[in-house]
Amino acid sequence: MASVPSLASSLHQRIADALSAALPEAGAADPLLRRSDRADFQANGMLALAKKLGGNPRELAGKVVEGLPAGELIKEVEVSGPGFLNITIADEAITKTLAARAADERLGAPLAEHPGTTVIDWAQPNVAKEMHVGHLRNSVIGNAVVRILEFTGEKVISRHHIGDWGTQFGMLIQYLIEHPHELDHKAEGEVSGEEAMSNLNRLYKASRALFDADEEFKARARRRVVDLQAGDEETLALWQRFVDESKIYFYSVFDKLDVEIRDEDIVGESGYNDMLAETCRMLEESGVAVRSEGALCVFFDDVKGPDGNPVPLIVQKSDGGFGYAATDLSAIRDRVFNLKADTLLYVVDVRQSLHFKMVFETARRAGWLTDDVKAVQLGFGTVLGKDGKPFKTREGETVRLVDLLDEAIDRASAIVREKAQDLTEEEIAERGAQVGIGAVKYADLSTSAARDYKFDLDQMVSLNGDTSVYLQYAFARIQSILRKAGEAAPVAHPELALAPAERALGLHLDQFAATVAEAAGEFAPHKLAGYLYQLASLYTTFYDQCPVLKAEEEAQVENRLFLCDLTARTLRQGMELLGIRTPERL
Repeated sequence: MASVPSLASSLHQRIADALSAALPEAGAADPLLRRSDRADFQANGMLALAKKLGGNPRELAGKVVEGLPAGELIKEVEVSGPGFLNITIADEAITKTLAARAADERLGAPLAEHPGTTVIDWAQPNVAKEMHVGHLRNSVIGNAVVRILEFTGEKVISRHHIGDWGTQFGMLIQYLIEHPHELDHKAEGEVSGEEAMSNLNRLYKASRALFDADEEFKARARRRVVDLQAGDEETLALWQRFVDESKIYFYSVFDKLDVEIRDEDIVGESGYNDMLAETCRMLEESGVAVRSEGALCVFFDDVKGPDGNPVPLIVQKSDGGFGYAATDLSAIRDRVFNLKADTLLYVVDVRQSLHFKMVFETARRAGWLTDDVKAVQLGFGTVLGKDGKPFKTREGETVRLVDLLDEAIDRASAIVREKAQDLTEEEIAERGAQVGIGAVKYADLSTSAARDYKFDLDQMVSLNGDTSVYLQYAFARIQSILRKAGEAAPVAHPELALAPAERALGLHLDQFAATVAEAAGEFAPHKLAGYLYQLASLYTTFYDQCPVLKAEEEAQVENRLFLCDLTARTLRQGMELLGIRTPERL
């Protein structure tokens, strides 16, 4: 089905046409239309235009009003102040537009006219290391951005750039060779993520202790790094065991977080090994990188250290080893030339901004990033504790991600149990997980990614305020009303006058498609989260002020059920784009 033009876009077009007719010399003028507290919309474009062309803005506004076509869209227009237009939309137009949205499974949201290919780098755990609170945001934000972009028709390729390479693997592999049963599983059958992680943790601690205490083991471990980098078969096979064991653990955590990670999208640092030498050669031959004290470096005029000397991007170290930059630059080559991306998106901690700024600039100088390809770091802030400091345990340790999620699920399950009227224990556990994980995701996504946010579970699982629990309960409440409606069905009745709370809800429902487009264009899930919270708030007001099943006449019951149903569908679709479940009963 074709997309449904919003009331705002229809109104914008009519005023723009009337403005051009009243003032042909202005060309295609923007009426500067926005939502208003005084009326439904306000158009301010006459002020700037009259000023620019030396006319009277109030007179121009009057001419525009005269030129507006009579019809069912506009109920009344008032010229106010120095030349604003205050516009009230007709009730009939609101209901008809919403009916068109309801008839479309996409709720009137169009597919992009010219979709491209976005490669998004998100969810980047490290092999043989536990996932902690620092891995939360790139997983949650990345997943939401993928969903929003795919909904708009973009081709999205995920890349999980896991840390699966480096000198520590020499130590781990050598220890496993000398203690061959350390990664064995206790029993046949499926291995839990906890067991896999405890194996890896035990082995990591033991190998680290031996590495620090025994010089001969240290020498053997370092030789093993050389074997790994040279592609020795036995060494690679043991390295693969660490990767596989880690994946059992990763997948268990992502499963709890309700985030889908596909195996083919995991391309770790090791995935670019074969490209590193060529990347360095290309940079050096083109003059983009130069040798400095034996290292291959790229210099920038605007990047200097505290001493005033230039700080380079080191692509290859003086000992011949490759740094992160070599891997990141090789990944850009792969994503642009093999995956044919026109947008590269990196969901990475804002503290890595300088590194990515230098990497992107290097890739531009090398000609790998052109005007046709944009590279964007979607930098995110830090997760803070209630005290406003980086989130740690009482002992000052980094918080394990799985502990955080378990606590959120426990808190949410207690709330669901308290509220539940006809749910079984199994249903309470299922809803508790959906509410708890939703609470964690929403707290993250309702904040602009670049800002730090406080991890406060009491606030996150609150039934009041800007939380996913509030949205989930609004959705469940609507489902309850629809179940109780019996024979009455949701039907739009454009002929009915709307109460103020119905109008406010209807006008907001109409903004869904525009909000999704904005969230996609700016990689800004928080804009969608803000829209959904406002939708649930407006619904609450409507529910309080407008009886649904006890409305006076049948047509009004049907029309209000229609508003309920469209609100529920919009909440569900919006929450799904954020990666949050909407249980039918709570």
